Amino acid sequence: MTEMKAFIEYVAKTLADHPDKVQITEVEGDDGTTRVLELQCHEDDVGRIIGRNGRTIKALRTLLTTAAARNNIRAVLEIAG
Repeated sequence: MTEMKAFIEYVAKTLADHPDKVQITEVEGDDGTTRVLELQCHEDDVGRIIGRNGRTIKALRTLLTTAAARNNIRAVLEIAG
């Protein structure tokens, strides 16, 4: 899971105008099998990370879900601007 966290952080920093403000926090869900990745960034970068019609964030969530499924866990990506 740390590889996916690093990957999403890399992509978010590449997209952001303020890469020093990008942070990802991993939190374990209530049921023990869910991981929640909270992406925090500068408020000006939220739109860039979400992308046009949400395409960028949807792609990131798809990659995260696929990688998590291989490890028999569930993962969720949330944005906290």
